[in-house]
Amino acid sequence: MRVLKKRLDILSDVANSKNNNKTIGFVPTMGALHKGHLALVERALKENDTVIVSVFVNPTQFNNAEDLVNYPRTLDTDVELLSKLSEEIIIFAPTPKEVYGDQMSTVNYNFNGLENQMEGKFRPGHFDGVGTVLKHFFEIVSPNKAYFGEKDFQQLQIVKKLVTIEKLSVQIIGCPIYREDTGLALSSRNKRLTTQQLEAAPLIYAILKEVQDNFGTKSVTTLTKWVSEQFEKNDTLELEYFEIAKISDLKSIKRKQKNMKYRAFIAVFAGKIRLIDNIALN
Repeated sequence: MRVLKKRLDILSDVANSKNNNKTIGFVPTMGALHKGHLALVERALKENDTVIVSVFVNPTQFNNAEDLVNYPRTLDTDVELLSKLSEEIIIFAPTPKEVYGDQMSTVNYNFNGLENQMEGKFRPGHFDGVGTVLKHFFEIVSPNKAYFGEKDFQQLQIVKKLVTIEKLSVQIIGCPIYREDTGLALSSRNKRLTTQQLEAAPLIYAILKEVQDNFGTKSVTTLTKWVSEQFEKNDTLELEYFEIAKISDLKSIKRKQKNMKYRAFIAVFAGKIRLIDNIALN
């Protein structure tokens, strides 16, 4: 298991793989790895000759300074977890300077409105930061395939758009949400939840499942009102938003239309910890 921290070192490894006609799979992470991340890495191992996992807490995608400071950083544990999957995995754990150079700045992207929905409304500048750092990583790692979880479904759609905008030759692979037995979507932020919050958090998925089960028979307005009422009755979780949106452009809807695919999206606060989730509806 090798942990590389310098851009030049990872560029050398990438060049070596390319020169030997090896395919490269890339799993970008911010560390604090869990089983969801490991599932992405396992798939990458099956589909590629070389697998690179980045561990980098990207400052430019945090619009909340406190969240950036408190984000868990557990590189030693991450290395240990990855080594159990394969000693051949290459870990790239750079400093911001290695990624951005001397000036850390973001590109202002136009993702055809995808960036203005849901997360974009509540986290201004977030997707510019995501797009910028991924462009840097894609240029450094030069992967054939890159793997992302569907828990961040909006991000997944934006990354696909980024590849088109920047004319990058990487295939973006979306992978299913990995959940606890309780239904709670795995997230690095779950490590910061108290026992009480952990006990309450599965309500998020339970509500999404109820919406999924009733989507065919109840209106969007009825379902949205019902979701709000469930959180009003809960003292531990606070609803930030719930939206039913078209998969094609992620715009929220008031009424369903035939031959359209929809997904429900939700963001919830447990104290100061923000949890997101989503589910396909049809």
